Amino acid sequence: MPKTSNVFARVEPELKEQSESILSQLGIPMSNAITLFLRQIVLSRGLPFEVKLPEQKPTAFGSLSDEDFNAEMDKGFADIAAGRMRPAADVFADLKRDYYV
Repeated sequence: MPKTSNVFARVEPELKEQSESILSQLGIPMSNAITLFLRQIVLSRGLPFEVKLPEQKPTAFGSLSDEDFNAEMDKGFADIAAGRMRPAADVFADLKRDYYV
């Protein structure tokens, strides 16, 4: 079937660039990726992936009681004592690599 319909969408420029970079490495033009996505919606009769809220929200400092705060701090100190830690620079480098933060 010939392609005779257009889809226009506004997206963040950085998201578009990152997506195009990945798709280029895969050898897939953006228009083909969008077509694949739309076909998967039709085949699965919905979004082709699960959409839900995270099971656990990050803990907000202000929402902790003194007892809960101290328990969280104790967990952190126990991790340090057991050697379960990484330099912050390594963590941020991983985030940047994995999530383009």
